[in-house]
Amino acid sequence: MPETLPPRSSATHVRPDVVSRYSGFRSEVQGLRAVAVLLVVVYHVFLGRVSGGVDIFLLISAFFMTLSFVRKIESGRPLAIGRYWLHTFKRLLPLATVVILVTIGVLTVFPESSVAQFRREALASVFYVENWTLAASSVDYYAADHSTASPFQHFWSLSVQGQVFLLWPLIFGLAWLLRRRTGIGSVPILGVCFGLIFAVSLVFSVVTTETQQAFAYFDTRARLWEFALGSLIALVIPYLNPPRVLRILLGWVGIVSMVSVGILVDVQGAFPGWIALWPLLSAAAIIVAGNTESRVGFDRFLSWRPVVKLGDAAYALYLVHWPLLITYLVIMDRPWAGPRSGVALVVVSVVLALVLTALIENPLKAWAWPEAAKRRLALVIVLCLALVTSVVLSWSAVDAHRSAQLEAQAERNNPGAVSLMPDYQANGDPNAPTLPLASDLGNQWVGLPEKCAGSFEPGNTAVQDFCRQSEAVENPTKTVVVVGNSHMEQYMGAVLPMAEEENWQMISLLQPGCGLGLEGQSEVCREGNQAALDYVAKLKPDVVLTTSTRGELMDGSRENVIAGLPGVVEDLTDQGIRVVGFRDNPRLDFNPYGCVESKGADDPSCTVPASQVLAPANPAQELESIEDYRNVDLTDLICPDGQCRPVIGNVHVWLDSHHLTWDYAKTMTAPAHERLYNAIAQ
Repeated sequence: MPETLPPRSSATHVRPDVVSRYSGFRSEVQGLRAVAVLLVVVYHVFLGRVSGGVDIFLLISAFFMTLSFVRKIESGRPLAIGRYWLHTFKRLLPLATVVILVTIGVLTVFPESSVAQFRREALASVFYVENWTLAASSVDYYAADHSTASPFQHFWSLSVQGQVFLLWPLIFGLAWLLRRRTGIGSVPILGVCFGLIFAVSLVFSVVTTETQQAFAYFDTRARLWEFALGSLIALVIPYLNPPRVLRILLGWVGIVSMVSVGILVDVQGAFPGWIALWPLLSAAAIIVAGNTESRVGFDRFLSWRPVVKLGDAAYALYLVHWPLLITYLVIMDRPWAGPRSGVALVVVSVVLALVLTALIENPLKAWAWPEAAKRRLALVIVLCLALVTSVVLSWSAVDAHRSAQLEAQAERNNPGAVSLMPDYQANGDPNAPTLPLASDLGNQWVGLPEKCAGSFEPGNTAVQDFCRQSEAVENPTKTVVVVGNSHMEQYMGAVLPMAEEENWQMISLLQPGCGLGLEGQSEVCREGNQAALDYVAKLKPDVVLTTSTRGELMDGSRENVIAGLPGVVEDLTDQGIRVVGFRDNPRLDFNPYGCVESKGADDPSCTVPASQVLAPANPAQELESIEDYRNVDLTDLICPDGQCRPVIGNVHVWLDSHHLTWDYAKTMTAPAHERLYNAIAQ
């Protein structure tokens, strides 16, 4: 029987020498935090640019967290990860909740078309997922066109930071476990862990920044290396002791390099790839320089009491400066702050941050009651989340109720294109609100309710992602497949009421930005179109609907037949399938909905002559020589009397600069009924 060894005691692993190396308050790093947040504020207010200061902020947070956990591990104290999580978010959430609630309160001064999205971002911010919300919007073809920056946009970095506050302790827990099992010190274990994270995340960041920069900018995975670098610096700095002269030089080179990043580099458009090493290595140089105890060292400024005090208020300053700036710009209707107003905004932000830190953040840090039990910490967190959630959901419920009431009267008060019919007689309330309401813009994308299933389920997996159908129709009189892009999707709003009336089965195969052609299209569009056409050939529907032309923004001379469409039409009609081509709706270079919000529907700048945005005649007329092809041109309903107006019949025509609202599209059914029926059914 093998000898039984006594269990290892954590006390035998205590390393006082290591603990001492990672102990001590580093005033110069706290001062660096102040400089980083001031860079963020100054660049936002005066230059309208991004400085790279946020990246430094992320690095510093990992630096301090790593020092704290290494001290715990090496001193033999329990990590208490669950309590750490609760304590951290109990410290962060109350102040964030106050700022979020106040910002929600001032949303009434923002354009109504943006408010609903901003409310959703308020929820995303308090739940630390704002970065993913912004990432999705940055690449979402169907995202609303908001010309006003979100007052919650700065929460993206706090969301990334919050997610790392959940992840990093698990890595420290792994190091604690391996240290107990192997006797290897936590520092080399953590060095390997963070080294791997740094390498993998940096490669991922470089690749995704090159291929999908707008998404990568907010992607937590593309930012992990920045935190890992902060942790690696924390691990090695106790062992670094460069000469004093070199440390003084490092400090000054670091600050000059750090300040110049935002001037020389388009941070917003280039980060977070390898170029983000610039501000991070600049900050690393300052941290390595440390406390030089020299009168000419930059650390003397960083350790200056007022700077350290501002570093203590850095979190509050970051929270308040952005909504303050954006709200000011909206109220004053200005694209940027001038020199005097900019100085005032910076001063007010700093004063407000110091007040909030003194009156809210510091007292809550010192509040002993929640620290007595984990359930009390959890209660504080839950209350913060509940406050924001209840306010947002209550406001949204009020908007939904109002929208439902107005929709019930829409046929009378909001006739839309019906008002263009010769026999139309107005009998509605002349003071009724114009639909859709701004709060309902997110519901204005036309769509079929179900994924293709049963006999309509595609065998080709490439089609499954974008194949949709109406509810299964028993003995349909026709099967109609809609193929093309988002403009055909919007036109589908005019077809659906007729489809229901005529008992048609509707199926859609829609790809954003893709005209129906196998030539002259992007590779993604060609592959999707080929898969869609293979599906159509197998299904053999009665009719295929698609857009026949494509216009360019504010350039009617460049409206042309969709590239590759003639060949597709000939192929489909040879199979006995009728093809109906809808002329493209105009593409504008401004958002008519926003124009109406700011200037009113009657302002001439909100209306565009059709001659500026469409060709004099439908270019797709040439396709009518193909047997069983039909054209549909609804320009007279979108731009009656040759004028593309923002509002017709008390209904907003435009969802954004080049899409129709579903509310307006469905009102086109009646005035276009005969031409739609003749094209599709006869």
